[in-house]
Amino acid sequence: MRENAAWQYDEAKQIGTDYEDVSKIRAYDERMAKIRDVGREVREILDLLDLTPEATILEIGTGTGEFPIAAAKRCSKVIAVDISLPMLGYAREKARERLREDGQAGDFERIEFARGGFFTYKHTSEPLDAVVSQLALHHLPDFWKQVALIRMAGVLKEGGKLFIRDVVYSFDAADYESFFDGYLSRMAEVGGGEPPQDIVTHIRDEHSTMNWIMEGMIERAGFKIERADYQAGFIATYLCLKK
Repeated sequence: MRENAAWQYDEAKQIGTDYEDVSKIRAYDERMAKIRDVGREVREILDLLDLTPEATILEIGTGTGEFPIAAAKRCSKVIAVDISLPMLGYAREKARERLREDGQAGDFERIEFARGGFFTYKHTSEPLDAVVSQLALHHLPDFWKQVALIRMAGVLKEGGKLFIRDVVYSFDAADYESFFDGYLSRMAEVGGGEPPQDIVTHIRDEHSTMNWIMEGMIERAGFKIERADYQAGFIATYLCLKK
């Protein structure tokens, strides 16, 4: 992981969940399993990317490691990058155990875990077939999102694919109060309790942007958007090709 310049945005700073605390990482992983069908989401990503068994893929912000576990069964190499060393350790052990339980322990060797982020990961091998980013870009203000998208384009081969899943707002901003109140109420019902604190913190303190801005940034980074889906006014997925 390369050093940050003094003027560069610090993507390691914590907002919301403390990704340096393994107990909180585990609790986050367990809560996500309750409110999302993460396995289905990962399968859908891999189906959309439609990669060959020889493909090499990078995930930036690998989190608790669900994506590299599944991708290692389909690709020759998966580079799983995260800014948090405890998160990487959690993901590594989870991958080792899950693949062993699935009878595919050898696939663990296809995963390379590396510390880094959008600005600090340095790719030194051949250009990649695909890059994936899930629920990570929203940590960055818009200018730094643009830089991150440009850097992701830089590690892809021509025609390489980019998949993004993130919190992107597609509702009418004039209705923000009623939208956020309604969304948090629905999330509380799904989770069986109070509105999830990390979503409250996200809305208040993090950097999700509007859909029309996100689409413009993706295109300016050198991608063609093949598919853009918006769910519940809050979540977006993009499948993109490097021009």
